[in-house]
Amino acid sequence: MAQTIYAIGIGSNRRGRHGGPADEVRAAMAALGDVVAASPIIASAPLGPSIRRFANAAVLIASDAAPPDVLARLKRIEAAFGRRRGRRWGARVIDLDILLWSGGTWRTRRLVVPHAALAQRAFVLTPLAAIAPGWRVPRRGRTIRQLAHMVDRARARP
Repeated sequence: MAQTIYAIGIGSNRRGRHGGPADEVRAAMAALGDVVAASPIIASAPLGPSIRRFANAAVLIASDAAPPDVLARLKRIEAAFGRRRGRRWGARVIDLDILLWSGGTWRTRRLVVPHAALAQRAFVLTPLAAIAPGWRVPRRGRTIRQLAHMVDRARARP
């Protein structure tokens, strides 16, 4: 397979062996390797039952691997960081997701690319827009910048 670019979402809201959530995100960026671009780390409110704020970022990585192989690599990194499967949206040391890949779309029972919730999550779109604003999302026909603007406008204003 020819080398492709993957957009990876990174999040943490629990202290781990590298330190606080932002430290865990930085350590995950280093563990990924082949990073072409890295966003700033942002703080975001939690989804679901968790009460801890998240540190979120996005990176672009170059890889010759197919999406299922990249997913397996992300799961190994999560396990090495101490991620345990548990309650959906609960506290986690690290969360790594394939958001996009330059090969277009991928759909299997275990993996859907682009990420199914990409367009609804400001905490994903904001960092991704910092490093890939013009990346056009397959099937949506909009760029990351446009989606980030749309999700920002959809939030209630004080």
